[in-house]
Parts: sequence; C-alpha cells; structure tokens
Amino acid sequence: MQTRATPATAAPLERFNTAPAAEAAQTLLTCLHSHAWAHRLTAHRPYPDLPALLAAADEASYDLSPDDLTEALAAEPRPALAEDTYAAAHTALNAAHAAYESRFGHVFVISLAGLSPDETLNHVLTAIRSRLNNDPDEEHLVTAEELRHLAKTRLGNAL
Repeated sequence: MQTRATPATAAPLERFNTAPAAEAAQTLLTCLHSHAWAHRLTAHRPYPDLPALLAAADEASYDLSPDDLTEALAAEPRPALAEDTYAAAHTALNAAHAAYESRFGHVFVISLAGLSPDETLNHVLTAIRSRLNNDPDEEHLVTAEELRHLAKTRLGNAL
C-alpha cells in the first residue's frame, strides 16, 4: 500500500502544487518578479511533473506585457561574477552596465546557466557590448528571451 507523503517530506513539486496560492506565487516571484506570470502559473496548478511546469512557465513568459517585463526587470540583479574577478574587469563591467542601463532604461539581464566561472566575465562583457548595438525594440525581444531562460533555470532549481 502506498502512503501519501507528509508536507515535511513531500517532493518540492507536490508542495508547490498543494501550497496556498499566495505561498506558491511567492515561490514563483523569486524566479521571475512578474505578478501576472506568477498568478497565471499558480492558477493552473497542479502540474503533473516539473517539465510540464517549466513548459507552462515558458509559455506564460511569452505572454508578458511590456509593463510585466518592466516589473520583472526592476527586480533583476546584475549577473553575478566571481568575487576574485580583478579590479580592471569590474571597472569595464561597471562601465558597460552603466552604458546599457542608460541606453535601455533597465538592468542588463542574461542567463549564465551552463557557463563556468572562468567564462562568465568575458561572456557578459561580450554580450553587453553586442546588445548595446540593438535598437530598443530588438533589445526588448532579447531581454524577454533572457528573462524566460532565467525564470526556467530558477524555477527548475527551486523545485
């Protein structure tokens, strides 16, 4: 006879599926700070498995309005780099971030999933410099795609 897991030992997805809506939404907001996105995913629970939840998260990300993206971007931190990154690199990175934020009005976001710590600095600097050449509409699309990647990675890690 199979017994049902208690909340203390339940799998993360089961806890997410059965949590009160406000608690589930709070978990989602740590992955992507968009109330519309979190509400949509919370409203469609339960999810049979993590791939189904990740697919729903991806789909909900495509439907974010410009205001939803602005809300999500306002809460995004800059990409994290290793503490021991040398000072000149931080100076270059800070200048690149400032130029990006001045041009587009929001923080630069990029998914660094799968990169080694040694690759992140060069990847971030190259991406910022490249994306500074985008027009605002093009960058809006790239930023939305990066937010989708970040949200899926964070959600997969959370659950």
